[in-house]
Amino acid sequence: MKDYQTITLDIADDVAVLTLNRTDKMNALNTQMRAEITDAATFAGLKARVLVLTGNGKAFCSGQDLSDTGNAAAIDLERVLRDEYVPMLRAISDCPVPTISAVNGPAAGAGANLALAADVVIATESAYFLQAFTRIGLIPDAGGSYWLPRQMGAAKAMGAALFAEPISARQADDWGMIWEAVADAEFDAHWRARAAQLAQGPTRAYGNLKRAIRDSWENGFEGQLDLEAKLQGDCGKTRDFKEGVVAFLEKRPAQYEGR
Repeated sequence: MKDYQTITLDIADDVAVLTLNRTDKMNALNTQMRAEITDAATFAGLKARVLVLTGNGKAFCSGQDLSDTGNAAAIDLERVLRDEYVPMLRAISDCPVPTISAVNGPAAGAGANLALAADVVIATESAYFLQAFTRIGLIPDAGGSYWLPRQMGAAKAMGAALFAEPISARQADDWGMIWEAVADAEFDAHWRARAAQLAQGPTRAYGNLKRAIRDSWENGFEGQLDLEAKLQGDCGKTRDFKEGVVAFLEKRPAQYEGR
């Protein structure tokens, strides 16, 4: 495993935990961190059965490090988004195993949208999400304009982007922006239990499930029914499906291998 400088990656019991680790910058994203996240997420998708993204310290991620280039006003934002953010976000969104964002603290700007790229977002109650872009004359990027309306509707997404006001973890939960908000005292144990649950599940089915749900946004009804049939046929050929049926008939917990 590589020796990363801005993140850590730990893999145990089929769970890969990718931790953002620039605590002096509230885990702000710079060029090196984006490259390391891309590399680590790709590696984890091959070596683990679930990937968790979380932050070290008080913040999850404060967004783009505006001091990264020395002159924030001169940064070529289009190039940075195309060359650095897109590969990172694709590595997470297209990861073949389930992904969880365990949001341990504030998630702002690109940091909020990095969290939303995961399949499931679990936040501690004291965390918040902030689409801070208009505060500096920008629009939501890092996938924000894509995820927000799909996860909490156009009205809430528009307000969150225009007013750039913090959205508490509890609000995000109530609005459907994230999966769940968890009491601070229970947060660490809770996301670890959720990750362990997914790591013991039918990994191939999870991958097909992700594709079915994501592709449904672009497919018509007939196209989606065709995709379901194709993906379900693939699941039906797996050892996990056979184990699931036998376990159901024998009234015992299934022992999935992820194959």
